[in-house]
Amino acid sequence: MPTNRMRRVNEAVREVLSESIGELKDPRIGFVTVTAVQTTPDLRHATVYVSVLGNERKREQTLAGLDAAHGVLQARVARELRLKRTPQLTFAYDQSAERAAHLTKLIDELAPDDDRS
Repeated sequence: MPTNRMRRVNEAVREVLSESIGELKDPRIGFVTVTAVQTTPDLRHATVYVSVLGNERKREQTLAGLDAAHGVLQARVARELRLKRTPQLTFAYDQSAERAAHLTKLIDELAPDDDRS
């Protein structure tokens, strides 16, 4: 369970990255939403969870583009947040939206139709 300080650090990193990713010029990077950031307590590493609009190929390209730009993004975090250490960024695909859509589909299939017109 993260402390209040770690929650604030995670949210601050998420905000900086959300803004910074939109400014990247890499054509591999599609429509990306930074859904969460999880930083280790020693601030050495941060896992950045992203949601990508598109198919699996687009997701892979976007993650490759983000990995290639991690130095630029890390420098931006260092410049804007003034942390004791700047965490090494690792990008991971957040599957929560996909899982939610799948669960909704399953529920819709199991629930009887409510056509009372």
